[in-house]
Amino acid sequence: MRHLLPESKKLALLTGPILVAQLTQMMMGVVDTLMSGRVGAVDLAAVAVGSAIWTPLTLLIFGLGMALAPVISHYHGAGDNSQMSRYVQQALYTCIIGALITGTLIYLAPYFLAMMDVEPAFRTMTLKYLRFIMWGLPAFVLYVVLRNFCEGLSHTMPSLVIGVIGLLVNIPMNYIFIYGKLGMPALGGAGSGLASAVVLWAMALSLLVYVTTAKRFAANGPFKRFSKPDWDDIFYFFRLGGPISMSLFFETSLFAAVAILIAPLGSVMVSGHQIALNVSSIVYMFPLSLSMAVTLRVGFALGAKKPEDAITAYKVALLFGVSFATINGLGMWLGGRWLAGFYSQHSGIIELAGTLLGLAAIFTISDTFQAIAMGALRGYKDTRAAMVITLIAYWPFGLTVGVILGLTNLVRPAMGAAGFWIGFISGLSVAAVMLTLRLLRVHKKHALKNDHLAAS
Repeated sequence: MRHLLPESKKLALLTGPILVAQLTQMMMGVVDTLMSGRVGAVDLAAVAVGSAIWTPLTLLIFGLGMALAPVISHYHGAGDNSQMSRYVQQALYTCIIGALITGTLIYLAPYFLAMMDVEPAFRTMTLKYLRFIMWGLPAFVLYVVLRNFCEGLSHTMPSLVIGVIGLLVNIPMNYIFIYGKLGMPALGGAGSGLASAVVLWAMALSLLVYVTTAKRFAANGPFKRFSKPDWDDIFYFFRLGGPISMSLFFETSLFAAVAILIAPLGSVMVSGHQIALNVSSIVYMFPLSLSMAVTLRVGFALGAKKPEDAITAYKVALLFGVSFATINGLGMWLGGRWLAGFYSQHSGIIELAGTLLGLAAIFTISDTFQAIAMGALRGYKDTRAAMVITLIAYWPFGLTVGVILGLTNLVRPAMGAAGFWIGFISGLSVAAVMLTLRLLRVHKKHALKNDHLAAS
């Protein structure tokens, strides 16, 4: 208990700003949807599909950037500032390469949409959205790298402030570009892409000004010394960050695949699923933020040669996460239909969403275990095993269970969306167990190595 209380305070101080930053980013998506939807169905659909293309592809950059945080936190824990500037710039070069790959894939979007049976107006609006938001890709690279630099130093407040700035810029920019105000042409849903690009530049430049002028970065600022691209460092970040990107992709693509598989089952089934997924996504922001915070605490402890502090940080994060998941799980189980009533007045949709939110009560606990274990493993710089585990747990296992229960009569009469949600629970539970076992093994290895160094 003596060690848990100080760690609890440190973890809470890290998690709070990250949580607010994540929620503000989610709110930006909500604002884009609401303001585009007021123009028309085509505009709303274009924003939905455009963001569905943009978000998974930018996970490559996001994952590569996340690899910087444990590297910085290790050096921070060791009290060594000499290499930070170099690693920030090498991470920046790495993310630029990731952006070139992402940009190339987005450039191929017209060929992807051509394979879909969609109306010309919808296709044109989606492509305009993507062309506009692409202008924000360099800013996204800069923002991701600088955010992970700050968070690697256990300085998460900039994430909160910049997130709020982004949300405050997002609303008027959407108003101007979507509806054609202040002399701008009305771009409809495509204007949301242009607004997002402006927001990304506002966030990136605000963060750049902060890290280059704040006194706290006087000794270890990211651009104090210039470093040429070093291919060994760049490959190192790809080896560390690539698996993070893939793990994120496996999870997001699983939910996208289920949405496609459920689509033929009818609008009520799709709507109930979407409502439950929206609520559970909001709840997931807390374990996700804890996961990011525990990465920093584990990295700091290992840099300071204190592996026991690393496992203590994991235990505290798990205690926080499971407590939160239990309370929210009870809320979703008891009040699922009440929550669904905020989204729809259709009795069938409310009933289905309530049932799915009851399953989400279990879902959120499994998700918490796997998210925090994965965050701790990132702190140990152990990312490849997590990639393999998530691939196996989410796709061959979780999706297979979902398809069997949701669409076939092999086990029992087809359950529809509920069957897929049981698949979610199964996949996340397998991931939670396997990631936890992997974490304990990695921790034991680090503890033995530390004991050996202390004895020699």
